[in-house]
Parts: sequence; C-alpha cells; structure tokens
Amino acid sequence: MSNEESTEIAETKRRNEASLASHRVVSPDEWLQARVSLLEKEKEMTKLQDELSALQRGLPWTRVAEDYTFTTLDGDVSLSGLFGPHSQLFIKHFMMGPRQDWQCPGCTLEVAHVDGLLDFFEHHDMAYVAVARAPIDEIEAVRTRMNWKFKWVSSSKSSFNYDFNVSFRASEKQAGTAVYNYRQFKSEGTEDLSGNSIFYKNPHGEVFHTYSTFGRGGEQFLGIYGFFDVLPKGREEYGPTHGLPDWAGFKTRHIHNCPAHQSGQSQ
Repeated sequence: MSNEESTEIAETKRRNEASLASHRVVSPDEWLQARVSLLEKEKEMTKLQDELSALQRGLPWTRVAEDYTFTTLDGDVSLSGLFGPHSQLFIKHFMMGPRQDWQCPGCTLEVAHVDGLLDFFEHHDMAYVAVARAPIDEIEAVRTRMNWKFKWVSSSKSSFNYDFNVSFRASEKQAGTAVYNYRQFKSEGTEDLSGNSIFYKNPHGEVFHTYSTFGRGGEQFLGIYGFFDVLPKGREEYGPTHGLPDWAGFKTRHIHNCPAHQSGQSQ
C-alpha cells in the first residue's frame, strides 16, 4: 500500500469518526417517530426482496449436458454425484487456483458462515459443495487448517470452472475475451474469481443449472453484513479496495497456502 493510499484511508476514517461525534441526538419521542417512519421503508424493502427472490427462482433453467468430473479425497465424482441424496445443489466457486499461495478473504468469509448451517441445508434437501481449480491435496490442506467441515472438491480434471466463467484461460486473457458476471472484463493478473451457482436434479436424474451470481451478488450469502449494516460505523470499507477485503483481509493476510511457505506462516 502506497503512502498516498494510506493517507486517503486515514482521512476517510477520520471523517467517518467525526460524523459519529456530531450525529444528531433527539428525545425518545422524536426517535420513536423517526423509527416508525423508517419501519415503513424497511417493510417496503422486505416486500421488494420477496419479489426479487421469486424472480430469481422463476428464471428459466438450462439442462447441463456434461456430467463434469470432480476430485475428492475418496476419488472422482460426477456433478450428479455431488447432489448426494438431494435434489438441490449449491456450489460455492472458491477463488483458488493451482499453487495459489494467498487465500481469498472474501471466499474465506463466505464459507465461514456455512458449517453451522450444514444440518439445516441437509434438512432442506440441499447439498453444499465448494469447488476450486486447485488440486485436491492443496484444497484439503486449506480446509484442514481452517477446520472447515463442508465438502470441498477440485475441478482440475474438467472444464467446469471455465464453462461457468470463474476461471480464465491464457488465450481469453490475451485476447481480452474473458467473461465474468455476464460481461467482458479485463482479467489481467487474474486466473480465478468467485461466485455461486445453483443446480436442480429431477427424478429422472437430469441436472439443470437454475441460477448463478457473482461479484457483489454474493452478498446475499454473507449474513455478517446484516450485523454490520445496522452498526453506527457500518461496513468500514475505507480503502484501498472500498470493499470486503478492507475489513475481512485480516483473517487471511498472513496465510500462505504453498508448502514452501508453511514454515514462515504466522499463526
């Protein structure tokens, strides 16, 4: 981080702190009046969210013709096999390529929500699986170190990551034709990104892709924002990214995933 970036972050934080010191303070009766007024807007947003969720569920489906291969500690499994006994599959596209030394703070934060929910997912006819392009031994090393319980598999033997636009071939990067979040973007220095995809398997065993979301679309699966967004200080995304890494990066800042770096890793 440059001195200029550090100065900008410090100034932004100072302004936000100053705004707290001068925040409007009113009587209990005035506060109640303002709160009731805000409640009406909250109800409107809740109804709008219900409508949006219905539209997400109402998207047309596309049949997945290829039964992709994924690698697990117990051997290879197909996309259909990832469902287990369930008809619904939630895939977390974890941002981790082969020999990736650093660990994605956003993916780490998102999956940190999951372990306590696995029983509820199972009861709701949903399998949850994280997928990354890294080989399974590198994935398992991270999963074990982080003490995560959810299933995490490797897509290294198939084109799954590329077909779902979360990994980018060298030819796409060179030609500037990489696609992420349904639009072309410059993938300079980036081979893998994150996202979430939903699949359904009907009684005949046919698998359908029903929904995917990328970028800030994944915030709907980050329950921590529900806590932060009502705090006086909010998300505190001061910079340099003005996004999640600004405050979640502390968790992964000193993590090295490549064995050559393990001896110097901070605990």
